[in-house]
Amino acid sequence: MTDTARDIYLGLGADGSRQTLLLGRSNRHGLIAGATGTGKTVTLQGIAESFSAAGVPVFVADVKGDLSGIAMPGSPTFKHADKLESRAKEVGVTDYAYSDNPVIFWDLYGEQGHPIRTTVSEMGPLLLARLLDLNETQEGVLQIIFRHADENGLLLLDFADLAALLAWANENAAELSGKYGNVTKPSVGSIQRQLLSFEAQGADHFFGEPALEIDDFLKVDEQGRGYVNVLAADKLMQSPKLYATFLLWLLAELFESLPEVGDPEKPKLVFFFDEAHLLFTDAPKALMDTIEQVVRLIRSKGVGVFFITQNPIDIPEKVAGQLGNRVQHALRAFTPRDQRAIKAAAETFRVNPKLDVETVITELKVGEALVSTLDDDGAPTVVERTLIVPPRSRLGPVTPKERAIIQSISPLEGKYDTRVDRESAAEVLAAKAADAAAVAEQVEAEGEEAVRSQARKSPSLWEKAIGRGAKVALGGAAAVAASKITGKKSRANPVASGVTSAVGSIATDLAGPIVGRFVRGLLGGLMR
Repeated sequence: MTDTARDIYLGLGADGSRQTLLLGRSNRHGLIAGATGTGKTVTLQGIAESFSAAGVPVFVADVKGDLSGIAMPGSPTFKHADKLESRAKEVGVTDYAYSDNPVIFWDLYGEQGHPIRTTVSEMGPLLLARLLDLNETQEGVLQIIFRHADENGLLLLDFADLAALLAWANENAAELSGKYGNVTKPSVGSIQRQLLSFEAQGADHFFGEPALEIDDFLKVDEQGRGYVNVLAADKLMQSPKLYATFLLWLLAELFESLPEVGDPEKPKLVFFFDEAHLLFTDAPKALMDTIEQVVRLIRSKGVGVFFITQNPIDIPEKVAGQLGNRVQHALRAFTPRDQRAIKAAAETFRVNPKLDVETVITELKVGEALVSTLDDDGAPTVVERTLIVPPRSRLGPVTPKERAIIQSISPLEGKYDTRVDRESAAEVLAAKAADAAAVAEQVEAEGEEAVRSQARKSPSLWEKAIGRGAKVALGGAAAVAASKITGKKSRANPVASGVTSAVGSIATDLAGPIVGRFVRGLLGGLMR
């Protein structure tokens, strides 16, 4: 019998064996593959809800919109309910009953869930350079611009800040060159053009505040079930660079935030990325190398990553080699590429002398798969033809009304939904430009000596830092007390914000070169 405290029941093998996925080996990553219509998305849904029931939080990229149904129980009136119930009985699930799962909806565009944001500064110049396809010279210029921002208290929060700083750099290239090294206007102009292209994909929605707190992906409900974080990705998939940005940033954030745990009894979080081939299509080699490195390193933090794709050869070899748990649905041999995929898939499994894998892959029915997972010793099990356990939640999307109700009872309701636009690089540079224009007019009217004797028009960085610090201290006392009572940590609260958000301004003003570079240190190390 399966120990449900240790295992997820995947289905019944053709030889009568119970095919399971060990929770303690789930951080060794996995692959769910198969042609369109073979049942891989349903398999994903069933595995995801099993992780949730085991107390493991889950992240799912919902490309087609149908995975949102995991928030609702299935129904005996569903047109295929008889098949689901028959399959459950066939594979020996005696307690099969329809049930829902705790779900938090997310959406980078803020339309179908809580928006997900980070700041330009937290993303850092290295990852941005990779995603903007910058050459080495342009990457060096971008790093100089970030360095200048750090040292001058210019917060880079959203795209407006980066665009404003690039415009300033274009006008002051000689000044930057004298201090940091060669900065040319053509290089800055190239970065500006690439930034416009990236912004056209909707990247401006991803950058800003309040920024995501990674702990909000690791929640469990009052029953001990892990929350299923469902990212609405139907619109996002039209912008593959932005999707790649999101994936790498999120994995890097987890890697930086979570402690080393090795192989825990169960993972801290499991990621499912549907239509994974979209992530790798046309990705530059440097980006591919980074994905491979991050996927390899994130395992030690107790995070499992499962890729879902139509064709297993869509996953690069360096990444595929790290996917120890595999569920392979049917493939079709219509083209030479399909035939290569079948051969490649067959060769990745541990041989079963009773099974001709290359032949069986083309014969599998909907809801059947070839399964091989890691055993207690970390070795792959012999591949078995398996009838997959049906999910208990709804197969199909939630309605807009259901989504709205789930959003209204979200544990994060109101936390991220309103964008915050505080003073940052764009505002500071605009104020300096206005001051410069006003001073020029005054000099012309009153003379240079008269103007020199007057006080500055805008407060210095020190004055602004002290002023912000006082406001945080005076205005935040009640919020500090509330946070201690509720135990919640938020960037909107003056202590957390004081270090990461509001006080981020003060820290950057007073110790910018240290603080800014420290925040990006680990990610920069991964990117090298």
